[in-house]
Amino acid sequence: MGSSHPLRTGRAMRTVVGVFGQLAALAGMEHGLGEILQGPVAPEGVVIRSWPGHEAFEIVGGEPAMTLIPNLLVSGVLTVVVSTVLAVWAVTGVQRRHGSLVLVGISLLLLAVGGGFGPPLLGVILGIGASGPGVPPRKPGANTRVMARIWPWALGAGVTGYLGLVPGTLALHAVWGSPPDALVYGLIAMAFSGVLLALAGARARYRLDAWPAPARAPRRRSGTLH
Repeated sequence: MGSSHPLRTGRAMRTVVGVFGQLAALAGMEHGLGEILQGPVAPEGVVIRSWPGHEAFEIVGGEPAMTLIPNLLVSGVLTVVVSTVLAVWAVTGVQRRHGSLVLVGISLLLLAVGGGFGPPLLGVILGIGASGPGVPPRKPGANTRVMARIWPWALGAGVTGYLGLVPGTLALHAVWGSPPDALVYGLIAMAFSGVLLALAGARARYRLDAWPAPARAPRRRSGTLH
């Protein structure tokens, strides 16, 4: 297996990028919906808030974003469209040649049209993490084997952190009021550390799977004397 198609067949990497890619896309769509509801009005500047004046979103600063589109309704529609493309590509395209580079490009486009800061950042991290070397020049060591075992746990922790932020903090706000800042920051740290560890673990898993298995010596058939 050569290095011209890095991580093309890595099941762990495809899973990590696919799952977190859906979360990034859904978060981008949520930004887009907030912008659509504001109607065909011009933003006050490049930096906007997707959900201004909504008490439930105050814990996350009204969902800040940026847009180069001079109309919030159009910005919101484009954000939903680009988020949908991101969701599809994270599942079907990342294993293709230059697929990770395309994922980075889609994420940067999402940033420009109003998809917030967190979702595009997550998409860029996934794109960078999904690109890498092919078969390592040396046999993977103990550290690689340890990392290869943790990716499912890191994936679970990252997903828990992201869902804890949205819609978790919104649900907490509706039931008990604004959650403490320490909880919000803890969920943010859990989310991003989870995705970084999951990517590292998936790369380690690929290195193990891609390393050539040792050749087996041919078995000798036992003969009988006649």
